[in-house]
Amino acid sequence: MSLSSCDLGMNRPISRRDFFDGIAVGALGSTVVLGTAEKAEAPQGAAFRPEPSVWRGDTAQALSVPHALRDGRFWKLAGTPEPTGESYDLVVVGGGPSGTSAARQWLRRHPGARVLVFDNHDELGGRARREAFCTGRPDGVMCDAETFGADTLVRMTSDWIARLPIAWRARRDLRMLHEDPPDWFPGLGPRAKQERLAELTYSRFLLEVCGVHPDAERFCRTMSSGAWAYDTRAFGAIDAWAGGYPGFGGLGLDRSEPSRYNSPTVKRAWSAAAGRPSGDGPVVPMRLGSPVVSVRDGAESATVGYFDGDRVMTVEAGAVILACWSAVIPHLVPDLPAAQRQALSQAVRVPVLHATVRLRDGDAWRRAGVRRVRWTGAYWCLTCVEPSGDVRMLATPCRSELGPEPGSVAGRRKLARTPYGHLERTVRDQLARLLGPVGFDPARDVEAITIDRWGHANAIEYCRPWHPFYPDGPFPADVARRRFGRIAIAGSDSVPAARGDAAVTAASLAVADLAGEPAR
Repeated sequence: MSLSSCDLGMNRPISRRDFFDGIAVGALGSTVVLGTAEKAEAPQGAAFRPEPSVWRGDTAQALSVPHALRDGRFWKLAGTPEPTGESYDLVVVGGGPSGTSAARQWLRRHPGARVLVFDNHDELGGRARREAFCTGRPDGVMCDAETFGADTLVRMTSDWIARLPIAWRARRDLRMLHEDPPDWFPGLGPRAKQERLAELTYSRFLLEVCGVHPDAERFCRTMSSGAWAYDTRAFGAIDAWAGGYPGFGGLGLDRSEPSRYNSPTVKRAWSAAAGRPSGDGPVVPMRLGSPVVSVRDGAESATVGYFDGDRVMTVEAGAVILACWSAVIPHLVPDLPAAQRQALSQAVRVPVLHATVRLRDGDAWRRAGVRRVRWTGAYWCLTCVEPSGDVRMLATPCRSELGPEPGSVAGRRKLARTPYGHLERTVRDQLARLLGPVGFDPARDVEAITIDRWGHANAIEYCRPWHPFYPDGPFPADVARRRFGRIAIAGSDSVPAARGDAAVTAASLAVADLAGEPAR
């Protein structure tokens, strides 16, 4: 049975790509140009509109080739690489914020250079295209059945603590945390207090230091999920203090500057540094649906191999920037030193799910009297309505009780086995539980659901208490991002940090590295 003649009952030819993960996947290879009318999607800043019942993000199509490379199956089926005859001054692997920023920075330095960006996804910009989520504090909390046995929506108006459906002692403890927390570490100086906080997660701080009722900790647990993609069982107490979480007011710590133990993102936010740079810049050609499978540095140029859906094709490059997941790089560049391969393979990303729901009539939100709701234990931990009327929902599959890295791995494995139908049912179920009491009917009022599944979403930055080498080092990322001949490494893993501008910072470092400039 030839690779081109099977149809699996669907009456169409099957490419080699179909065999990598055992599913029917079409060839996606195409070239588009960033910043021109040839883009096959909405202009920058335009509102995204969901399509009926759609998977997007890290789909099986996008991950089939990287998974086959990881498992050692790819080259058994891929065939001999075929040169295209194309030559570029720079090839970038990865079309997210880091990759596109690297390409644009290169073109600013070298106007007229031939640059090409590859990405394994079939849409421009990757997760960043829809990563902006409803901002601001929740104006409602759903104390849900998963946590407290029944659903109770509590609007965050005056004296909201009194209306929580939790044990009276838990309400008392929450009021204390918010209004009059004591000094939990009397006799210790500011530095010693910060060191104690750096050893704890926020959940452990609440339970072990503050001694609060378990209901109070469960109520607070998802406070960090929207920003960090894991809950307070993995979120450090030192970063919770910096973020203004309740319980720290009596410690007397100076809030004019961050602690040395705060994570990079917290320090960045504290210093009120410049926000994420604009994506505007020179036009950059991008080849979508074309996963890179090999990068080799040679005497006169580097050779980059990519899969076009049926064959491995190669292009030549004067320089290469790998702005993809760090964990993939050892499979692309097997000639890297062993220490660098090991450091790259340690990089883990947190899984995230975004759902965008288009409603026939969003008036139920007005009747509910809320716009942004945090859930205490349901699958989708954040639900909000945008000015367009679309509903956005966030789920964070990380098993936070295991810690960021192992929890992300475990959560991603479970997510890979979760079908779209189950996720769609959870979306409809939670909207019905939230808005049903004010007349919402998911069978009638939901027009479309689009789910963006990102199994490898946020880079996990170094933070306490999980990384005892932080903040003094040495850091695995310093070894991981070392230049290798004509090959430089970018991506937010190489910083590492989860914030949007970190990817741009990584791109700047990679471009400077290729230019022979010292690290800043």
